[in-house]
Amino acid sequence: MSETHEGAAPRRGVFEWLSDLFSDEPTDRTELMEMLRDAADRQLMDGEALNIIFGALQVSEMQARDIMIPRSQLVYLHDEQSPDALLEKIIESQHSRYPVIGDNIDDIKGILHAKDLLRLVLDRDRDFDIKDWIRSAAVIPESKRLNVLLQDFRSTRNHMAVVVDEYGHVSGVVTIEDVLEQIVGEIEDEHDVNDDSFVKQIDDRTYNVKATTTVEDFNEYFDLDIDEEEFDTIGGVVLKAFGHLPERGETVEIAALEFKVLNADSRRVRLLQVTVS
Repeated sequence: MSETHEGAAPRRGVFEWLSDLFSDEPTDRTELMEMLRDAADRQLMDGEALNIIFGALQVSEMQARDIMIPRSQLVYLHDEQSPDALLEKIIESQHSRYPVIGDNIDDIKGILHAKDLLRLVLDRDRDFDIKDWIRSAAVIPESKRLNVLLQDFRSTRNHMAVVVDEYGHVSGVVTIEDVLEQIVGEIEDEHDVNDDSFVKQIDDRTYNVKATTTVEDFNEYFDLDIDEEEFDTIGGVVLKAFGHLPERGETVEIAALEFKVLNADSRRVRLLQVTVS
């Protein structure tokens, strides 16, 4: 047993030391985010790393319905289409994976990978039956959490899932790229340059809108006249309306539209849900 010398500070116990070590432990997500922002301010991590952490945290709260390509915008193939018709559709749309349907859009037969049809380009006389090439489709509910979905994608090596509503009707599809973009930001490729899908209609009143959508395009789509001089993007307009950097779930009303933040990182808003009155 050690002795305490007169005039010396008493020796601190292990439990006291541990208590002090974790005295600033965050008690909720808001405090955690503030600590992470403080760490970035003190240059303990760079801004991009902070944004990725924020994106990963928010993905755990997001659902498939928040980011899916809605039913109305799906590009799909029919299981009775001829090889020429299939190739024409694939060349026109330039996607890598396609849902294949039967009698109607709710009759999902599977997923076709465009690369599997490359041999048709070289051998047009080859016997071809699309049923021999389609792969089974992963079917998930609209409420599927994105962090769980990402784990599923990794374990099954699927890159696309079909989203269905409570009645089993197809609501849309979601890809692994859609999920990853919520974490690391938009992943652009050579086919995204002219991509005008900055607005995804979810239902009659609800739309998902990229915050990088220009005010001009937003006005044209919704037939509005929001001032285009002060901000280039609708994200800038929304940030001004909030007066602070909003977190996921916060809402604000602009031009008779309700804007709800679906995804934001430490510096910017990424994805908005717009509801028409």
